Amino acid sequence: MPESTTKKTQAKEGLKKELGLFDVYALATGATLSSGFFLLPGIAAAGAGPALPLSYLIAALFLLPGLMSAAELATAMPKSGGVYFFLDRSMGPLWGTMSGFGTWCSLILKTSFALMGVGYYLGIFFPDAPMTLIAACFALFFGLVNLVGAKKSGSAQVYLVIGLMLLLFWFSGVGILQIKAENFTNFFGKGTGSIVSTAGLVVVSYMGLTNIASVAEEVKNPVRNLPLGMFLAFATAVVVYLVGTSIMVGVVSADTLAMNGGDKTPVATVAEVLVGRWGAVLMSVAAILAFMSVANAGILSSSRYPLAMSRDKLLPAIFAKLGKRTNTPYVSIIFTVALIILSVTAFDPRGVAKLASSFQLLMFAMSCTAVIVMRESGISGYDPGFRTPVYPWLQIIGIVAPLWLITKNGTFSIAFTSGIMLLGIIWYWYYARERVDRRGAIYHVFHRLGSDVDYRLDYEMRGHIKEKGLRPDDPFDAIVARSFVLDYTESVSFEDVVTEVSRMLAERIPMTAERIGAQFLEGTRVGATPVTQGVALPHFYAKEIDQPELVLVRSERRIKIDIQDDLRADGGEVQDIHAVFFLVSPDGNPGQHLRILAQIATRVDEEDFNREWAGASTEKELKEVLLRSEYFHTLDLQIGKKAEHLIDHALQDAKLPHGILIALIHRDGKNIVPQGNTVLREGDHLTVIGNPGDLQKLREKYD
Repeated sequence: MPESTTKKTQAKEGLKKELGLFDVYALATGATLSSGFFLLPGIAAAGAGPALPLSYLIAALFLLPGLMSAAELATAMPKSGGVYFFLDRSMGPLWGTMSGFGTWCSLILKTSFALMGVGYYLGIFFPDAPMTLIAACFALFFGLVNLVGAKKSGSAQVYLVIGLMLLLFWFSGVGILQIKAENFTNFFGKGTGSIVSTAGLVVVSYMGLTNIASVAEEVKNPVRNLPLGMFLAFATAVVVYLVGTSIMVGVVSADTLAMNGGDKTPVATVAEVLVGRWGAVLMSVAAILAFMSVANAGILSSSRYPLAMSRDKLLPAIFAKLGKRTNTPYVSIIFTVALIILSVTAFDPRGVAKLASSFQLLMFAMSCTAVIVMRESGISGYDPGFRTPVYPWLQIIGIVAPLWLITKNGTFSIAFTSGIMLLGIIWYWYYARERVDRRGAIYHVFHRLGSDVDYRLDYEMRGHIKEKGLRPDDPFDAIVARSFVLDYTESVSFEDVVTEVSRMLAERIPMTAERIGAQFLEGTRVGATPVTQGVALPHFYAKEIDQPELVLVRSERRIKIDIQDDLRADGGEVQDIHAVFFLVSPDGNPGQHLRILAQIATRVDEEDFNREWAGASTEKELKEVLLRSEYFHTLDLQIGKKAEHLIDHALQDAKLPHGILIALIHRDGKNIVPQGNTVLREGDHLTVIGNPGDLQKLREKYD
């Protein structure tokens, strides 16, 4: 297939990055503050008594290691599928199949739970209405919302969450003034065992926090927005649950909440005590908003699991089909909505909560396991933007504690969790095993013991790095600005280019030219040099250096190179190239090294690269072809211009806006990498780099 056709196909099949930080926060918060606040407290009060808030806090603590691990994995692999995708790539497709089915089912159950809540609260207004039919209609409605696109769904979620938070703020402000201390007497009366088992029940309240990772592929700047959105939502949920359940117990008592198997509309009950009938009506509206938000977010998140599994050939290809206009996985959404409608007619709320919580606890434990596997695999392309602290102890706690808590949920919950895992094993064995040729990162761990390793996973991880782009602290522009440049007009061999490049680099790094050249040539022999669009990127790590160094090479006549492209798996062959970018980096930061390579490859793939590269007439212009336009600016020092006061001043004395760096001076046909004592002269052309905001201040001052 022609390369252009392949790119178009990939672009067409990819999901749009439409979700910002507040969208992520709203989706996670909306998926969290629903049944856990408006429905579960009455049911949970029967087990925890006055210690109900403590059960919610314990559940949050059990969740925290899994939440942090999911954030790390999501910033390393921002793809649809969430926990399924992480486990598939770390533990292999068998575990991916089990986790995919399980997480999909648990999300469907949680969404069904929310729709049941809609029925209970609508029952306050319409006691005789067919609640199952109403729940099914809401499922259909939010299915249609999701069919028109993630941005529409995310925008709807923002408005729902804003309305919900305003009503919760009112409820807390009024309720906290009427708490009765005597309702908390005999705080541990139900016993610590019952309090902990209740924590296992209410884990479902926090499911939305980690499941937002399932739409990571549709998040803008996922390295920042995913973990930040998840942690902000976590903090919001903990505060709301602790304050809210304390108000419920403090106002009406745990015994009242627990009557008749648990009050199914506890917030309305408490609000009526606080301010009368209109309070119950107001908070019922809040409850319905909350349940609507979790139904919306639940369908959005859960429908991405069959999409991701289908992409990996674990489910039939029809689940990966995207709408031509909406770019949404419409088959997955329709199938998910159908299962939700089935669930609302088949289960009771307590059973749904326990079943969903049990498998979610298992997924928390497996997320922690996946982090250990990915880190110990040694895969250089594993480059998370967020890393969990206290590794590996936090992960070990995150594995043991949830598994222990599952046992507190009872025999049926254990049987359900085991049954879903067995279903995944059977499906994988009889359907997917012959269709999938992929191994997880755990084989890279086994490689230490002499087992085989699947290098395609490292290739895929590098693809994720290219999608995420540079980080704010990556010195890409500074590296380009101080790079060496070679411009050939006559025919030259690749070996001669390597010899000249090695000589130049030996002037800056404590390695001999012979050793540098051997490293670059070895890379071509073992297939470690990527080639794309007629551009080669030889590279290696070196422990002797403390900062990356780059050499740009342009050749008017094509250079023939016998090389294998490990990023595109084209195989070894002699290829013609017109540009070569040689990169050497410290071996202590392989992630940054790969991000720099990925940034160069991304620039090379852009339509205007070849034209601008061929049209550059100076070394300065060649470098500017690679520099990101929003991160650099050129400044000419001429008498009569605004910047003339910089002439005849040392660089260290120049009064430039904060955050600005003069990276290169073009003077008399030569490029100078400036030092602090370099004196600026009339006629100098300065290449200035910095953040877009700082550069805008520079333009306003000097242009």
